[in-house]
Amino acid sequence: MSLLEKQLHNSRHKVVTDGYEMSIGEIVSLYKNRELVIDPAFQRLFRWDEGRKTSFLESLLLGIPIPPLFVFQRDDGIWELIDGLQRTSTILEFVGELRDPRDPDGNNLLPPSVLLATKLLPALDGVTWRATSEPCLTPAQKLDLRRARLRVEILKRESESTAKFELFQRLNTGGAPLSEQEVRNCTMVMIRPAFYQWLQKLSGHSSFVETTSMTETAISKRADLELVLRFFAFLEVPYQKGLDVHEYLDNAAISMAMDDNLDQDAQEQVFCSTFDLVHSALGEQSFRRWDGSRFSGKFLQSVYEVVATGVAKNLERFRFLEDDKASRVIEHRSKALWSNEVFKRYSGAGVRGTDRLANLLPMAEEFMAQ
Repeated sequence: MSLLEKQLHNSRHKVVTDGYEMSIGEIVSLYKNRELVIDPAFQRLFRWDEGRKTSFLESLLLGIPIPPLFVFQRDDGIWELIDGLQRTSTILEFVGELRDPRDPDGNNLLPPSVLLATKLLPALDGVTWRATSEPCLTPAQKLDLRRARLRVEILKRESESTAKFELFQRLNTGGAPLSEQEVRNCTMVMIRPAFYQWLQKLSGHSSFVETTSMTETAISKRADLELVLRFFAFLEVPYQKGLDVHEYLDNAAISMAMDDNLDQDAQEQVFCSTFDLVHSALGEQSFRRWDGSRFSGKFLQSVYEVVATGVAKNLERFRFLEDDKASRVIEHRSKALWSNEVFKRYSGAGVRGTDRLANLLPMAEEFMAQ
């Protein structure tokens, strides 16, 4: 058996699946009976607008095929929704059964949604599910909607514990409307909401915000949260040469979120001290190009990887430097970085992320200590 055949054999045994068609009425009943659960924090991460909700419900009414839902079967038999949050939430909200994610007890329901007019069905404008409102679906139309069927793919309890996170990531990358980090955020929430909230809190630390200077567009896709995750990943999870960068970050997010022994207080102190030091040295000019006379341009990932990682790994040394010498050292090394042959070779345009990390991370600690 070849190495690839062995890896295929072992990996296939990590995932045990089943699946069948279910009516929408059955799915709603499972949710009402709490036999199908949606993590409230996961639900809060992203929501469709009214237009997309209407388009989806229009597709159901017209009998247009819908992609399957994916669920994970827990040891107690309960299904956890892995993929299909938008579709499932839209159905539940329309029929008035979607629980408010802000209610810790899950007893309050969100107001039923109201449909908009569409090109094919302009009469949908203002339509609701409730018979007490006008206009609303007729009894026959409600039956049609309840009887509409969706395919449900089930990741069974015999699968390995990390299989649901890997499945979620695979289903939500590659052309999906979510960024890689938004998918990663959902995964962390599925594992441990408190870990995600901790990273989110650190992304607002003033020195981090000012030294990275993320644009509103980048922040909307949670690039700031990815930088926080990268910082801890570089310190806690060794990078394996050749591993796709986003797969590396996915693995790091899962392993750290699942690590009961991760000392978040100590790690937070390292994070804050690192960016406070960098900020005192270079302020908003941090992590930018040095052209020989000044720092300029936009934030550069390659500089961040060397400087932030190197400072973090030399914190004890910087703490014992007198007066503002630590700031002078950080400024000096940030300038000297642009004369370093390894950095120049692996930080330019066209360099693969895998090659950049494999060569820049190992040099960070020693380079910033000089």
